[in-house]
Amino acid sequence: MSTSLPYFAEWPQINSAVLKDEAIEAEVVAILAQMTLEEKVGQMIQPNLLEVTPAEAKQYKLGSLLNGGGAWPNNNKHSTAQDWVNAADDYWKALEEAYEGRGFRIPFMWATDAVHGHNNVYRATVFPHNIGLGAANNPELIKRIGQATAEEVSVTGLDWTFAPTVASPRDYRWGRVYEGYSEDPEIIYSFAGKMVEGLQGGSTGLKGQRNVISNVKHWVGDGGTLEGEDRGENHYSEEYLRNIHATGYFSGLDAGAQVVMSSFNSWHDEANYDLNEDSGAAVYNYKLHGSKYLLNDILKDRMGFDGLIVTDWNGQGELDGCTAANCPEAVNAGNDVFMVTSRSDWQAFYHNVISQVNNGTISMARIDDAVTRILRVKMRANLWEKPKPSMRELAGNDSILGSDAHRAIARQAVSESLVLLKNEEGILPLSNNKSYLVLGSAANSIQKQTGGWSLTWQGDGNTIGADFPGASTFLMAIREQVGTENVYTDASSAPDDTIAIVVIGEDPYAEMFGDIKANQTLEFASLKSSYASDSSIVQTMKNAGREVVTIFYSGRPLYVNEEINNSNAFVAAWLPGTEAGGITDVLFAKSGADFKGRLSYSWPMKKCSTTINRHAPNIEGYVTPAMEQDIEGEHKPLFPYGYGLAYLSSDTQGVEYNLDDLPLDERNLGCGVDEPDTGVAAINLEIFGPSESGEFDPRIAGEANNWTAFEVDRGSVTSIDALTVTPINYLHQQDAVKLEFGNSLAEIFFETIDGGPSDQNAYLNADSTLQFDIQLLSAAPSSMRLRADCEYPCTGEVDISTALPSVRVEGDAEWDTIKVPLSCLAENGTEFSLVDKVFLLQSADPVSLNLGNVRYVPRSLDEAADALSCEDI
Repeated sequence: MSTSLPYFAEWPQINSAVLKDEAIEAEVVAILAQMTLEEKVGQMIQPNLLEVTPAEAKQYKLGSLLNGGGAWPNNNKHSTAQDWVNAADDYWKALEEAYEGRGFRIPFMWATDAVHGHNNVYRATVFPHNIGLGAANNPELIKRIGQATAEEVSVTGLDWTFAPTVASPRDYRWGRVYEGYSEDPEIIYSFAGKMVEGLQGGSTGLKGQRNVISNVKHWVGDGGTLEGEDRGENHYSEEYLRNIHATGYFSGLDAGAQVVMSSFNSWHDEANYDLNEDSGAAVYNYKLHGSKYLLNDILKDRMGFDGLIVTDWNGQGELDGCTAANCPEAVNAGNDVFMVTSRSDWQAFYHNVISQVNNGTISMARIDDAVTRILRVKMRANLWEKPKPSMRELAGNDSILGSDAHRAIARQAVSESLVLLKNEEGILPLSNNKSYLVLGSAANSIQKQTGGWSLTWQGDGNTIGADFPGASTFLMAIREQVGTENVYTDASSAPDDTIAIVVIGEDPYAEMFGDIKANQTLEFASLKSSYASDSSIVQTMKNAGREVVTIFYSGRPLYVNEEINNSNAFVAAWLPGTEAGGITDVLFAKSGADFKGRLSYSWPMKKCSTTINRHAPNIEGYVTPAMEQDIEGEHKPLFPYGYGLAYLSSDTQGVEYNLDDLPLDERNLGCGVDEPDTGVAAINLEIFGPSESGEFDPRIAGEANNWTAFEVDRGSVTSIDALTVTPINYLHQQDAVKLEFGNSLAEIFFETIDGGPSDQNAYLNADSTLQFDIQLLSAAPSSMRLRADCEYPCTGEVDISTALPSVRVEGDAEWDTIKVPLSCLAENGTEFSLVDKVFLLQSADPVSLNLGNVRYVPRSLDEAADALSCEDI
């Protein structure tokens, strides 16, 4: 891998491919002069599709909306292209009507997260996630993917995508590693501009009807947080922030990207601490959404970015002293468009900003700057001249969604992204004349293959037939390659000399839900019990004397030394998307195909090799704390950046280990833990909420549906008779739920991923309390049962109806916390060494409540003097 990445001694001046047009500037000034304050503020607000009607958009003269993951027209994830276009028409027409009689008009625009294809839309082509594209190291392919994605977005009548992500992930514990092309700035720099070119088509394409507005995100440093914590703290110097974390913005903005999205992380540097004096805030928490230094002084003033800055999902609410509905500090810092997603919040935000301008907290000049930028971007995208969405060139054309041409690009991307880590005795390429035993949980799983941000927010709840027509799993692809009769899925029926192909990998996850916690390591097999089962299949096949080829789907490099030892060949396939035929093309060397992928992330040798980043190639004397440690210790990679085998090469690329006998790391404590587990828990068990462990899935069931369990969709409404669950925002994005119980017995519960038992006895030993935050929205029921099950009928149950708090008005910012000693549940029958449902709430009476932040908390962390007593319940 080579680079032409320069060193940036200072923040560079942007030389955008979309030049300033004096005619546009004059028209913007003319319209701005005619707008009322209310009309200006309306342009700055961007609600979620599920939280705004066309009538409301018209009433408030809103400038845009977004559809978050799991938000579809008519709340139907199988909405057709025409359904999307019809919905876009409704909002477009509403805003046309809003400006009737005003002497000017301002078109509406719709933004979406098309981050690896038009991934929120049924039948769309789903490309590999960025981590795989980084391994492909083919900038021209990136441009073609951008063009294909733009066409599919245009088919649905939408105007703007929140892509590309140009983060530089530096710690594999971060749950968004897969959204970054590389740990290193060189690939990000070479890719960002190409993706923007593909999406926008330059100044000319942006005006046409086959391209969309591009958005580089998240400004800046989200990939460099301590311990990989999502929304955490970045402590890089300004030099390193600029040369490692910002380079993708430089090439993306030079290519003409019109939007930059603010980041959830903070940047802890004195340059970013100016006491926020303009807003009068007494305390400033370094959050980028409030950073006037980085948003206004650097990005807008010094770099000369003249597009718009959009917040992330209610990101303004993370500033000290702010809520999603009220944050003048974020306005004053330089954000222009605000994702204020829920109805009660965006309407309150609208009125608050108007009041804050009138009382001088926010200047009119700041509002005018924001609206000028919004109008400028809309004019550059030619929205005044484009017809309503249904009349545009590609509108409603279902044949373009998932077209053969686009799938071919995706298949090529899959093939080029594969990295061959091991190929002992040349077992690969495979032969069409043999039979194969295909095993592993990922072999026929479209969820593991596509990952997060795939039709649903977290990428869960999807099946290959119902949700991804035309897609191909690995099992489907190999059957097509060698014939169904030559593929076995049961080891007992496969001949002894059949090669085993074991397809393993991570479950899907997106922001917040993918972080590796302090009590965990990078060891794949220990992250979930189901992963351990996958690992044992590889071991079993090896012990049975079979030749083993392991295909590994993951959103980051993980510790898999034992799996590599037990495999004759090992392939890192990342999150390849819908076209698994790209994998078999290379495994079978179809038409001479070979492995082209090379690691754009270093691969860990040990369980806590969490930050083993390559030397930044453009920074002389670059040193990180990790590099200062023993190079033979945690920070020596197993496979270095740039590694990747091929059929025609025997180059070991400096790897000195015997890949049949890799040393195994005996570490038995988490990367964030200093002492072995003593059997007494010392950290929270985060069950549901902004910091949840990912070990438990929310499900609902009820008497009316014969207790059939349904998995709760993280991004949209899930309903059965007598219980409806709606995702809501509490501490972070959609990290809580509104529960509406009906007239028959129903329950919500959080169960281990595989439904099997888990040992939580350490929490009982720690005298923990089960804590959850609640807003009671209607009168308390006569009975509400709280349980923890140990494979029912093994269970412990208490009645908490008399302990429920007072009723709150919906939209109230205050929540109540209920704390129940685990000992109460143990006394009533829960065996915590075998618990499978760690939290279950049940009611037979109608009641409405909000639920969030469910956790087990050791007494050493919270004495819980306000906990309920067992006698009370």
